[in-house]
Amino acid sequence: MVEIMKLEEIIEGIKPVRQEWIQKAQERTAQLVMPTRALGRLHEISERLCGIQQTLEPVIDQKAILVMAGDHGVVEEGVSAYPQEVTPAMVQTFLVGGAGINAISRQVGADVWVVDMGIIPELDAAGLKGAERLVVEKIGNGTASFTKGPAMSRQDAEKALQVGFEQASRRVENGAEILGTGDMGIGNTTPSAAIGAVITGATLDEMVGRGAGVDDAGLAHKRDIVRRGIEVNTPQPEDGLDVLAKVGGFEIGGIAGTILAAAFHRRAVVVDGFISTAGALIANALCPTVKDYLFAGHCSEEAGHRTMLKHLGLEPILDLGMRLGEGTGAALAMGVMDSAVRMFKEVLTFQEAGVADK
Repeated sequence: MVEIMKLEEIIEGIKPVRQEWIQKAQERTAQLVMPTRALGRLHEISERLCGIQQTLEPVIDQKAILVMAGDHGVVEEGVSAYPQEVTPAMVQTFLVGGAGINAISRQVGADVWVVDMGIIPELDAAGLKGAERLVVEKIGNGTASFTKGPAMSRQDAEKALQVGFEQASRRVENGAEILGTGDMGIGNTTPSAAIGAVITGATLDEMVGRGAGVDDAGLAHKRDIVRRGIEVNTPQPEDGLDVLAKVGGFEIGGIAGTILAAAFHRRAVVVDGFISTAGALIANALCPTVKDYLFAGHCSEEAGHRTMLKHLGLEPILDLGMRLGEGTGAALAMGVMDSAVRMFKEVLTFQEAGVADK
């Protein structure tokens, strides 16, 4: 049973990865029957997993992707190329296994869970195929438009974090050895860009992109909307809860809570693209130690994502020109991480192979 915890207790319970386990892993890597670090970043990935799990036999067979869903009041300002009705339709597509995240998760052996953090409609779970994979923890029926004031109250922001923490903790309790973050919410690149600009200090030209495909005029309008939201609310970059409440989204809070849970339970967490990394920025502002547990699945095509990753000190595992979200980049990267673990545990040492070392 997952214990209900206050945010302060969660943060206090997050401890840095013990470097001695990474050093032990590096010593084994140095003995593998190949030129020194010949498999590049696969070595770093496997060594970090050893450090996180405190073992030289890391296991990431049980994978869970949490797709957080929420709607956004700022959509009324015309920032998206798609209507808000797409959000619940895509949630239902996730549940029947027909979306991009489902296809890739099947390939890498990951379970997909969908959490309704605050989409506008009320979904009838009883009438939904695949409803056993849906968790309804609705904080509100969409956020408010941050052009007129905060997107949510500080209390609701904290609740979003706690829901994300509790849902991720349940996955860990049920055996998940690695977590991945995903998102669904029409318009959510707008609050993510606002979070990115506030926390990294980047310009709006750097941070605000086309999202699902707005044209040049739409892009200029979107930048103006983000500028207005920041000016109206003056979020404080050193206070992650303040930034989330003023210009964030319920699902972004859920993602941040998932990251806090992974670090709390000493599990690796793979963040997806732009929206997931906005959640990582919030989690990092609350507790910088979470970086020890973070892996960047990929680099999104969305403007500003690389700036976000640089701020967090993360190098993406993949860079394939993707911009879908849903957790697809995180799931794909898990396949690479599987290879890193197999390499670390299954490749013989020079001594075991009877091969002369240099």
